This record gives sequence, structure tokens and C-alpha cells, in this order.
Amino acid sequence: MNDNRYLRQTTLKSFGNEGQQKLRSAKVLVVGAGGLGVPVLTYLNAMGVGTLGIVDNDVVSLSNLHRQVLYTEKMVGQPKVLAAKNQLLAQNSDTEIIVHQTFLTVLNALQIIGDYDVVIDATDNFPTRYLINDACVILNKPFVYGALHGFEGQVSVFNYGDGPTYRCLFPEMPGADAVPNCNDHGVLGIVPGIIGNLQALETVKIITGIGEVLSGVLLLFDGLSQRFQRMNLSLNPKNKSIIQLEKSYEFECEIPIASIEAKNFQQIYTPGGTELVDVRTIKEFSRQHIAGAKHIPLSELKERANEIDLRAPVYIICQSGVRSKKAIALLRELFPSNEFVNVLGGMNHIDVYALTH
Repeated sequence: MNDNRYLRQTTLKSFGNEGQQKLRSAKVLVVGAGGLGVPVLTYLNAMGVGTLGIVDNDVVSLSNLHRQVLYTEKMVGQPKVLAAKNQLLAQNSDTEIIVHQTFLTVLNALQIIGDYDVVIDATDNFPTRYLINDACVILNKPFVYGALHGFEGQVSVFNYGDGPTYRCLFPEMPGADAVPNCNDHGVLGIVPGIIGNLQALETVKIITGIGEVLSGVLLLFDGLSQRFQRMNLSLNPKNKSIIQLEKSYEFECEIPIASIEAKNFQQIYTPGGTELVDVRTIKEFSRQHIAGAKHIPLSELKERANEIDLRAPVYIICQSGVRSKKAIALLRELFPSNEFVNVLGGMNHIDVYALTH
């Protein structure tokens, strides 16, 4: 290790060479290489964390670039874990980067998380957070939480010492209809950087023992007013008694539905020959849409369902694939004998230019 590289932080009296060595020996897992994962990975890598694991099964898309500043235009279409690894090694070749090009699931969570000292939640969905939490309780691993919504964010540390778990904040998973996400509701590009860096700071504090860890505290950030608030959390002891993962962490309201990858949909789609229903908002649809798509916003779907041609399979698309699932659940109630197919990843994974040329 080059002592000069980290000189500006090792000169800190409360950190020193001892703190740097602790970072060097640490193994940190980052679940998600998107808006939160990028600043977390960038700073932990630059500061000298010895081993970084990355879990993600998504590819870089153009709509990522306003907030996921590790990636470039030339990387669009590349797996995020591979693009991130190349960038991180260019930044710090001493770091061991371990890629897990997969989604975190019940089948692999304990095996993957078991190899690391600290787990950072950089995801954008409730099911994965509950899975991370339960796996960390079983394996006794601290879990650094971050969440985004529009101009706001949240940070906390769960399962640290005798502190609370994620289930102490949210005992039960909410229904799919109550869940916002960045793809459908938006996020100001700088906000993930702020929250992700706060997560990285908490991780450094956990590893090195400096400062006061945000255990038992939920930190709330409002970017528009530039205000932070702190909310105290208490431990419910029963949430520390988890000994095995649940069979499934999907939303309770979810049912198996037919689906198709966006790239495969592009190959079979023919304007006028394929019934495609776009359930996004008017603003989203006017900004960009697929030629020949029938626009019926999700909020109007029940009243306008009779506009859909049901003589062949109906493909449903939204921005990310969340609202399209809700649309299919609604349409199945109305037309139980018809076939509805979800376009996975939605418009975020569609090359509209390729469909029109």
C-alpha cells in the first residue's frame, strides 16, 4: 500500500494508519450499482477499502447517466457490475473487486452476504431490503440503509450491535400499490450522491470505530430546504430472532405473470400488428414512446379497458416494469381468459430508435 496515497486521511489523529489498515482489511458488499451504489463504490474504493463486492444484474442505460456518474455514454448497454469494476480498478488498482452479476435472491443471499463484513443496501425496492435485513440478522452483519424519493433521502444503520433492524422501522412489507420508486416517480440527480456518500461515511465509521454510528437513528434529508432531521428508532427484540429466510420476498399481492425481456420484445414487435398498451402518464408518453403503442394511463385503465384489442396477446409496458405489473393484475380481473404479457424493464430497456429504423 502506498502511504502517500492516503496521507490526507491518515494524518487525522482519530483515524491514522490504524484506521487505514482497518479499511484495507475490510470486505464490503454493495447491493445495487445504481444511483446510491455509484457514490458508495466510488468513495469506498478511493479511500482504500480492500475488497468491494458488487451485486447487480442490470445494464447501463442512458436514463441512468444523470445520477450514476461512474458510467459514460460508451457504456450504455454494458452490465453495470462489469462497467463499474473497470472504472473502479482504473481509480484504484489495489482494490479487489468481486462482481456478482445476479439479483440477490433467497437462494444466494446467505452465501453471498456471508463473505463480507458490512452490507450496504443501494437498491430501490422493498423486497430486496427485507431480504438483506433478514440475511444480515441471521449472519449477524451490519446493514447500511439508504433510500431515495424525489428530492429527499433517508439513511440509517441496522443490525449494528444491540441496535434495531430494518423491521423495527417497517415491520411489514407494504403492498405494491404503496411503493414509489425512482424510475416511476423521479429523483434529482444530485440527491443519490448525497445519500450514497452518507452511507459510505457510515460504513467507514463501522469499519474503523470512529465517530457515532447512525444505529437507532433514521436520518431524513430534504434537498429542497437543505434540512436534516433525526428520528430515534428502538429495537423490537423479536426482530433479532430470525433464524431462516422466508420462502419468498415478493409483494404479497403479486401473482405469476407472463413476461418478455425488452430486447426480445423489440425483435417481435410490429407497429399495428402487436397490441401494445403503454400505461405511463401523459407527460412520460409525450416525451418518448413506441410508435403504434396504445396509450392508456394506469389511472384510466379500468374505465378504458374496452379500447384494448383482446384477439391476440396484449403486451403491457411502463417506464420500469412496476406499473405494468399492476396493470396486468387489474386487466386479469376484468378479462380472466385473455393473455397479458409484461415487458420487463419497461421503456428504460427499450431502444426506441432501433424500433423505428
